[in-house]
Amino acid sequence: MLATRLYEKDFYAWTQEQANILRAEELEKLDIPNLIEEIESMGASQRKEIKSRLLILIMHLLKLHYQSRQHPNSWLRTIRTQRNEIEFTLSDSPSLRRELPAAIEYVYPRARKQAAAETGLPLATFPATCPYTVDQILDDDFFPGNN
Repeated sequence: MLATRLYEKDFYAWTQEQANILRAEELEKLDIPNLIEEIESMGASQRKEIKSRLLILIMHLLKLHYQSRQHPNSWLRTIRTQRNEIEFTLSDSPSLRRELPAAIEYVYPRARKQAAAETGLPLATFPATCPYTVDQILDDDFFPGNN
């Protein structure tokens, strides 16, 4: 099939061709298998971005919480940046908000280990489960130890 070859050879050209086919409502010409794959991939990419940003955010919250005397401004900037980026993604895809509890549960052990590695504190210093609620994690005004 010509569309599949274009997909493999020049992805951008393929996307433009598929958009033109949709505009012309010539649905029988669509490269359905690859369209399905790309649409699913777009959703997976947004979920992955949320998890990645949550990991960084939670790690910095933990560092701030458990090494409060050594919190450089860069930690606060990172926390704010990650919160903003998560909100940008959620504003484009609000249905991802319901996945936040599971995403936090998934990333927390990794954030905990990374916080321990970066601070030099024993892993046991950090709670085994996330000590912050979804609302606290996303709250621009929440910083552990400042409440």
